[in-house]
Amino acid sequence: MTAAAPATPSSPHVMNTYGRLPIAMSHGQGCRVWDVNGREYLDALGGIAVNTLGHNHPKLVAALQDQVTKLIHTSNYYHVPLQEELASLLVERSGMTNVFFCSTGLEANECALKLARKFGHDKGIERPEIVVYEKAFHGRSIATLSATANPKVQAGFGPLVEGFIRVPINNVEQLKAASANNPNVVAVFFEAIQGEGGINEMHMDYLRDVRALCDERDWLLMIDEVQCGMGRTGKWFAHQWAGIKPDVMPLAKGLGSGVPVGAVVVGPKAANIFAPGNHGSTFGGNPLAMRAGVTTIHTMEEENLLANAAAVGEHLQAALKKGLASELASGAVKEIRGHGLMLGIDLIKPCGVLTQRAADAGLLISVTADTVVRLVPSLILTPAEADQIAAILCPLISALLKEKTP
Repeated sequence: MTAAAPATPSSPHVMNTYGRLPIAMSHGQGCRVWDVNGREYLDALGGIAVNTLGHNHPKLVAALQDQVTKLIHTSNYYHVPLQEELASLLVERSGMTNVFFCSTGLEANECALKLARKFGHDKGIERPEIVVYEKAFHGRSIATLSATANPKVQAGFGPLVEGFIRVPINNVEQLKAASANNPNVVAVFFEAIQGEGGINEMHMDYLRDVRALCDERDWLLMIDEVQCGMGRTGKWFAHQWAGIKPDVMPLAKGLGSGVPVGAVVVGPKAANIFAPGNHGSTFGGNPLAMRAGVTTIHTMEEENLLANAAAVGEHLQAALKKGLASELASGAVKEIRGHGLMLGIDLIKPCGVLTQRAADAGLLISVTADTVVRLVPSLILTPAEADQIAAILCPLISALLKEKTP
């Protein structure tokens, strides 16, 4: 199949910060989108784990249209009833106690870092330190970039923020060793499933061990659920598979089904760290964003999308393993991993070219950590659409793996 022609030339006025494919989208329906040239794509990227309800969901569209006629934005100088409604929904589903609203995952993670530092200062710790992880990604502000573990995205932005201790995932002994005899440690901060780092899961036993360690040492357990939360794994939040609760949980991405919504959900240990004036957000908690979040949660429950994410995710993973059986057997595909509708296919070679090749074949995907194909489709994905993803993607991966590296 021939490559898609550029839909429009790149604007000379848009800052050059993304390596874009030559495609401009026009509209979408369900798990499918169409570009401005009328070409159809099956969307296995979901806006990078954002479009929980797919495109043009009638319940979300109607709710947003109604809200636009009432209020889009006032400010946090006043009470916003929809904040209370969405906060209650998140508290009920997380088992936690309080919520702060912002607009993005980066802001939510920045808020978590501030909570940890103030928690330390309130205990008399002058230079608080936070344990973070290899292959982590928490954002691109200077602080979240410092907590991130990707030298490529950090390059050129030093000096980074101090106060972070980095450890490998799933090794509680190394966590204990790295923090031993260090009275400045105040928190442990990680993604339940690393997204940008290559779809790397924290093991259930490890999550329970870190929870116990944080309780023993009076640290905050802060779990970044920005990408893996909001039903993506088949539970509301990925850490719930381990039967634990964090003290601080940043959310964003799928919370508003495409409308920018960020949140930090906290438990009793972190609920009263901030006082008025300690933190804020101009756009955070605006009525339009809150309506999107409320509608997303209600629709997910009405349409049983957590169970769908678990079942269709398992179906998709099985289809991928079947389609790539010989490559798995030979080791050319190292692993197909993930949970629910957050899957990664780890190859033995860089595979960035697959984003364009898949688009040429009518499929939207992404590649992360150089060698991992990431699939994070909308939670409304059907088994038939999962089969179509595998049918398009597996031959492309097989062909790439047979190519000689220059």
